[in-house]
Amino acid sequence: MTDRKLGKGALALISALAVAAPAAMVPGAAAAYVFNNVRIEGNQRIEPATILSYLDLQRGRDVSGGDLNAALQRLQNSGLFEKVELTPTGGTLVVSVAEYPTINTIAFEGNKRLKDENLTEVVKSKSNRVFSPAQAEADAAEISKVYASQGRLAARVDPKIIRRSSNRVDLVFEIREGDVTEIERIGFVGNRAFSDQKLRNVLQTKQAGLLRTFIKRDTFAPDRLPVDEKLLTDFYRSRGYADFKVQAVAPEVARERDAFYITFQIQEGPRYTFGTVNTISEIPGVDAADFAAQNRVRKGDVYNPTIIDTTIRRMEALAINKGLNFVNIEPRVTRNPRSQTLDLTFALTRGQRIFVERIDIEGNTTTMDEVIRRQFNSVEGDPFNPREIRNSAERLRALGYFADVQAESRPGTAADQVIVDVNVEEQPTGSLNFGVSYGVSTGVGFNASLSEKNFLGRGQEVNLSFSTGADNQSSGVTFVEPFLFGRDLKFRGQLWYNTTNRYNSDYNTRSVGMMTGLEFPISERGRLEVRYKLSKDTLFDVDPIEVDPDSGELDGSSPILFNEQGGYISSALGYTYSYDSRIAGLDPLTGYRLRFSQDFAGLGGDVKSVTTAFYSGVESKAWREGVTFLGEFEAGAVHMLDDKDSRFLERYTGNGKIRGFEPNGIGPRDNAAPNEDALGGNYFWALRTEMRFPVGLPEEYGIAGGLFADAGSVWGLDNNIGAYGIEVDDGMHVRATVGASVFWTTPIGPLRFNFSKALAKEDYDLEQNFDMTISTQF
Repeated sequence: MTDRKLGKGALALISALAVAAPAAMVPGAAAAYVFNNVRIEGNQRIEPATILSYLDLQRGRDVSGGDLNAALQRLQNSGLFEKVELTPTGGTLVVSVAEYPTINTIAFEGNKRLKDENLTEVVKSKSNRVFSPAQAEADAAEISKVYASQGRLAARVDPKIIRRSSNRVDLVFEIREGDVTEIERIGFVGNRAFSDQKLRNVLQTKQAGLLRTFIKRDTFAPDRLPVDEKLLTDFYRSRGYADFKVQAVAPEVARERDAFYITFQIQEGPRYTFGTVNTISEIPGVDAADFAAQNRVRKGDVYNPTIIDTTIRRMEALAINKGLNFVNIEPRVTRNPRSQTLDLTFALTRGQRIFVERIDIEGNTTTMDEVIRRQFNSVEGDPFNPREIRNSAERLRALGYFADVQAESRPGTAADQVIVDVNVEEQPTGSLNFGVSYGVSTGVGFNASLSEKNFLGRGQEVNLSFSTGADNQSSGVTFVEPFLFGRDLKFRGQLWYNTTNRYNSDYNTRSVGMMTGLEFPISERGRLEVRYKLSKDTLFDVDPIEVDPDSGELDGSSPILFNEQGGYISSALGYTYSYDSRIAGLDPLTGYRLRFSQDFAGLGGDVKSVTTAFYSGVESKAWREGVTFLGEFEAGAVHMLDDKDSRFLERYTGNGKIRGFEPNGIGPRDNAAPNEDALGGNYFWALRTEMRFPVGLPEEYGIAGGLFADAGSVWGLDNNIGAYGIEVDDGMHVRATVGASVFWTTPIGPLRFNFSKALAKEDYDLEQNFDMTISTQF
């Protein structure tokens, strides 16, 4: 392919022609020259008038060598000609041009990571347009930038041409993609309280490791550095280091451009605790004592700006409840370097009387204005509260509808008025997911879901799901309206259809039903849901006890189950109270959850019962957040009315309650029946504890360890007479297990290995000493 390489040689030749031409165009160019005619040669597409306009020389007047040189430069710089010559011949000025060729096609060679159509969007050179060497070089630079944004700083792009007939060329970009320029090391200078590894875990940028082929966060992205600086600052200051600063960030690239080294220079400063904490009022008639009761900062606590901010929010909320407008809560901090304490005073001061004139919303093309406005507690005409505006913006970001939310104020039409500008950038809110899951008990399963969390821009959530395992299937439709009638009133509607087929048993089940509910707040952290549920639950294909004619052996399930088979309609009203300390919580390291529910069946249907359930959970981080403790306790009871006996599908089976046992593996069991199927129980309790901790590997590998201990029981039958009139043991027998877990966040999904050993069990229980679960979406 001769003439193919454009590169520096061709560009140098073009430049040399432009420089050398004035000197060669006419001997003795210093003398004045007069011409009366202009003859243009070599142009095919460019009109003579266009060339004359660039030439810009007057006939019949004296023209110096400098004038001719300037005319030559104007023609050359027009970007229309590959070669230009001016030759004075008597009274005629001969203009010889060679036009740039026309681009026939544009092609890319060597690109594997990026598709041709993606690169075509980057380049500005186009087919059937005049070829420009400068534009081709600029296009090559843009392609290199695209590769650099993906961490391939060593990528090289060379534009080359292949000449065709009729003054046409093919423009080819030859690409050498190179390897990813990885971050080989992230280091810190000045850290004493925390190790390099701990600080690396805080950053969004990650250091390359063994899984560098799959982990993409180990490529260098300059726009992540400011985020990393803020993450480091928040990390230190939330742990008492009020004077912490990131002094400098130094990214360096290796000479071969195949590796980055990033060094953070930091200044930790001393670790402060709170000293004296006071609340004062500088507003006449406002008592500070009521506001002091909202203070959760205690003397001796480690300094944490989040606790100060939360206390200010509580005090501001109290001021609003008292009808006190334009009250500022000003935190005044006095440092005591010697004792490494901070004296804190919350001062109530009178703020400027400013009102919200209006709230302008821009950027929402799909989401309705009312969905955005309902996240603002302030409306037009209310006193202006900057903190409430910021909190409203945070609530908007938390919805997940927007890629970015900016809420800023500007002066209004009067001195005491402000206008709040809300600018949002929408992002996709719908998803179509397909997945695969695996469990030792359930086998390989497939799932699919279609969800939209901002349906028609109304903030409504719609979800359709389907999943199947080796012995079970489930499908459902859910609809959620989070602000019914424009209030903090959540409506939920749900339909489901679930089946099991000999799931660790010798019977099948089917459940089809619907549920509607309303949920609303009753306190700052507490919510109440009231609901109605209608379902038909069916137990079928229960084998009766009989003699196998071929083997002469007995086969079949317990008479208890055989007598309970059939479909039963349940119509129930219920409620659930839930409490979550993480809602406006003061402790960023510990969270508590409580839940209490009851369902009353008997509003029509075949079932009359009261089902009561209780759940409590705690999650806490310790040892500089390196270790996470989890504890859960739950219990439930089914009480039948009208002296009726409970049926299997109304009772508890213990599935998923205690690790180390198979589904349907614990609880009362009719051992006299040949199939020895589990019967379930009217009561259960379960206590689960777990500790998760790092195992010493870099955080980007996604591998952690865990230890757990579970205990619980399933017991109680209304009718415990089983096969052959033998009484079934339905007593409350405690089961207990201990085990270890390995957590691995893999590129295809979270993977968990559980290894367990039962410390207390019954002889008929079914153990499961190993379990592996994985789920993924694509």
